[in-house]
Amino acid sequence: MRARRRSPRNETGNQLEPLSFAVLPSKREEAMPFAIAAVAFAFIALIVCMGRDYLLLYGDAVAHLGIARRILDTRNPGLVQLGGVWLPMPHLLMLPFVQKMQWWQNGLAGAWPSLFCYVLSVAGIYRLARRMVPPQWATVATIFYALNPNLLYLSTTAMTEPLFLVIVIWATLLSMECSDAIRTARIVAVNWRLVALGLLIFAAVMTRYDGWIFGAAVWCVLTWKIFQSEKVRSRAMRGFAIFTILTIAGPIAWLAYNQHFFHDALDFMRGPYSALAIENRTSAAGSHHPGWHNPFWAAVLYLRTAQLDASVWETGFAVAAAAIAGVVIAVRRKLDLVSILLWIPLPFYIYSIAFGSIPIFIPPLQPHSYYNSRYGVEMLPAFAIFSCVFLAWLQQRCASWQPILARLMHPIALLLIAINTVFMMYWVPLVLKEAMVNSTTRIAFEQAVANELKTFPAGVPILMYNSDHIGALQRAGIPLKQTISETDYDSWKAALADPAKHAAYVVAMVGDPVSAAVEAHPKDLTELVVLCTTGQPCARFYRSTHF
Repeated sequence: MRARRRSPRNETGNQLEPLSFAVLPSKREEAMPFAIAAVAFAFIALIVCMGRDYLLLYGDAVAHLGIARRILDTRNPGLVQLGGVWLPMPHLLMLPFVQKMQWWQNGLAGAWPSLFCYVLSVAGIYRLARRMVPPQWATVATIFYALNPNLLYLSTTAMTEPLFLVIVIWATLLSMECSDAIRTARIVAVNWRLVALGLLIFAAVMTRYDGWIFGAAVWCVLTWKIFQSEKVRSRAMRGFAIFTILTIAGPIAWLAYNQHFFHDALDFMRGPYSALAIENRTSAAGSHHPGWHNPFWAAVLYLRTAQLDASVWETGFAVAAAAIAGVVIAVRRKLDLVSILLWIPLPFYIYSIAFGSIPIFIPPLQPHSYYNSRYGVEMLPAFAIFSCVFLAWLQQRCASWQPILARLMHPIALLLIAINTVFMMYWVPLVLKEAMVNSTTRIAFEQAVANELKTFPAGVPILMYNSDHIGALQRAGIPLKQTISETDYDSWKAALADPAKHAAYVVAMVGDPVSAAVEAHPKDLTELVVLCTTGQPCARFYRSTHF
């Protein structure tokens, strides 16, 4: 006769309720409380960041808003204004909001889409975690992700990380659900998830270049699973065909766009605004950024950045170690390994740092500076999910011999998350710190230029190069169609050939095409003001006596 195993008892001798380690997919309504909480967190972050003028600290955020604005507000509106190195999806999402002048000026036009993406990503991370760990640890993973100060800050800006994260999280979730449907031969579920995944991959490809690798990985995983199943292979061909077409449509469309408008399909890789060109312009001759042609050091650099983005001080080492242990446990326990897709940013950025002209600078490592630290935030979903896989496994191991410790693990984890959030905010999150440090001279310069622009008569044409300091026009509240700029090829070339004839006022900054044009054709131009700021080029303002 088998002896019944006694349930553990507490110190008073009362029987403890057994711990639940069941891992089951969540119902849709289970994620609703987390989505509601995320809305509250989002608006608190927005109020704090708006009150301190943080929304426009990143020059890239200002540039994203400028691109979205110029699609309609320019002398040559249309799809051509989407062009450049940056992919178009974020700008299209900002388009309805950025046409309101006040929202363009204060940055809210970029905040609304990012905050919406943040809320959706929090709901998605909970549903994804529920497929990997028990409910209490899914809650821990979701709170760890949702309360990350770096993510909360980015979610109030026009940066692309919140949009990309929500796509990655939901694409990974749908891939796991599609894998389940393939295993159980639910053809209808397979087909509609394949179509949804195709749309998400298209969005990822049109958001960030990481999305090209992520989309290819999703396609390879699901193609392998579909063709392994004889029951599904022949009956899901329609959904698979749509999935495949949407997967390849994004890259083809962007290559065709670059070929049509810039006469080089790879302009985003080797054009004047590409990462390669920027590094060549900003690096000293013969010098290279840390990790260049060194994948090992690139991996160390990126993982260290991800740790600092995820947790305060050196505790990021523990988070990363727990996440890596969680991957090992997931493989050994044969959990849904489709979730490994969350780790795609790691090899992508290792390659990009080593061979793709993408530098990352963080204070603990040479050159002890700030640049591109926000890229580490893309590891946040993987850290959140897989560290909780490890903690859930550890709790299960402790339950038989240390039941009190096993029960305390969950509340202790929540307390540590709260402490981590408070300390990260107190010492300023890395991503926000980078924005503050790198924006000091730019903001002062653009505000000075904006103050001078406001003295011009309303509606007069202004010749100005917009790519570098569009923030000055933004701060001055001047519509972009009032400027003659590089966004309209014909009027731009004509104005450079004779500035005084085509513009009432000219703004020339040292080193830009307008400055060269003024030097070559100074006739009928009267210099008004010269503005110089430390770390920025001098700006010279001219009035045309001919116009």
